[in-house]
Amino acid sequence: MNLQKLCERIGYAVVQGESDVEVSDIVYDSREMREGTVFVCMTGAVNDGHRYIREAVEKKAAAIVVEKTVELPEIPEGITVLQVHSTRKALAHMSAAYFGYPDRKLTTIGVTGTKGKTTTTYMIKSILEQTGSMVGLIGTISMIAGDATAPARNTTPESYELQKAMAKMVEAGCEYLVMEVSSQGLKLDRTAGLQFDYGVFTNLSPDHIGPAEHADFEEYMMCKGRLFRQCDTGVVNIDDEHVGQVLDGHTCRLVTFSAEKDADLRGYDMRFLNENGRLGMSFRTKGIMNCSAKIYIPGMFSVSNALTAMAVCSAVGIPEEAVLKGLEKVQVRGRVEPVHVSEDFSVIIDYAHNEVSTRSVLETLRRYEPGRLIAVYGCGGNRSKVRRYDIGEVAGELADLSILTMDNPRNEKVSDIDADIKVGLARSGGHFIEIEDRKEALAYAITHALPGDMIVTLGKGHEDYFEINGVKYHFSEREAINEIVDEVKDGKRNMENGVSLL
Repeated sequence: MNLQKLCERIGYAVVQGESDVEVSDIVYDSREMREGTVFVCMTGAVNDGHRYIREAVEKKAAAIVVEKTVELPEIPEGITVLQVHSTRKALAHMSAAYFGYPDRKLTTIGVTGTKGKTTTTYMIKSILEQTGSMVGLIGTISMIAGDATAPARNTTPESYELQKAMAKMVEAGCEYLVMEVSSQGLKLDRTAGLQFDYGVFTNLSPDHIGPAEHADFEEYMMCKGRLFRQCDTGVVNIDDEHVGQVLDGHTCRLVTFSAEKDADLRGYDMRFLNENGRLGMSFRTKGIMNCSAKIYIPGMFSVSNALTAMAVCSAVGIPEEAVLKGLEKVQVRGRVEPVHVSEDFSVIIDYAHNEVSTRSVLETLRRYEPGRLIAVYGCGGNRSKVRRYDIGEVAGELADLSILTMDNPRNEKVSDIDADIKVGLARSGGHFIEIEDRKEALAYAITHALPGDMIVTLGKGHEDYFEINGVKYHFSEREAINEIVDEVKDGKRNMENGVSLL
């Protein structure tokens, strides 16, 4: 592709050579450099691509894009050098051109906020699919393009990978893209060059503040707000106290939703559902949708996420029937995910792995008034001991029984990790047992369950592995639970309390 064509949406200065040259691909990782490519020298928190110019020369790059002044004597005259203000923005715009501006061929929906992004994107995807449409998804858990699914490395991928993924979605026949837009993705211009049809704001609280992320909460808010200067329609939660600051300087039209006040879409009459072991919420809406809705993801926060998805899909023009059916069908891997094994008790998988998220999920489940709340969990190795103390204390306070087991021990012994958790359990006087093998811990909880019990397994969520001494071993909680159920049915395990499984 012609370099001039790739750079049609960016300002640049030709430092050496001619911009009218052909390049085979765009490369920003020195390990991917090949003859005939254009190498974009990106500057990051750890690495600086300008250090790899010599390697680009040796591998016969056709062109190099820089944002810093470089010593030209080390670059042969046959290699074009362009200087730009920001190589990150340049990469984004060049990638969009290279892949044929795929965002123009998709209806794009970007979701930002501190909490709820993952669940909300899956809700929107589920609703859109009820219309028979094919939907691409990019987020924390995975990247989905038609029938192809790949694990995610970043919530919002680097701009080249993002544009490449969108191009694959177009090729697969997708009509929509729903994606999580992280504050880091916005800060680092990974979405530059992409005009969203819909930008979505869920909520905001202090997070991702530190040396390698955001300097302070003000910067965090400002980065979130960028989305509403690169979308046509903003769908926003007016219940959040920071919504005004996030929208400061917005250029989009607004659609509002709320569970507390007048808005374009208002949710009310929220009720907790427990239908034969299936947990969820029911609620009603008025405004741009007037209906009664159900969702089988427990907790008040699920209502807020559902309102977000409803407001978005209403703005898109999706029929009410599809909206309601999509909400009832949606499940999000590892996010308060129900696994229906019995009508007598509930089993839930969640990713909670710190004190805040553990408290949130356990308090949520307490609202359903279980007979007993049984928590199966461990903690990751080579991480803060304070986190272990705090999780143990919270679980001891809110769960009737903790079953301590393996998480990702990494380079530590599970027994040493459990010893730290027990410090926190002692603070709150929580009851516990220890079963290191996670499948056996799950089996104990299931086979000893009583009618009305809730079992929640914490920490693994969407993960399908254990990390032990630098090696990842396959382990899926869903698979393990299904195996346990089959073993009970085959008579290889006994239900100690005579409770029936599905």
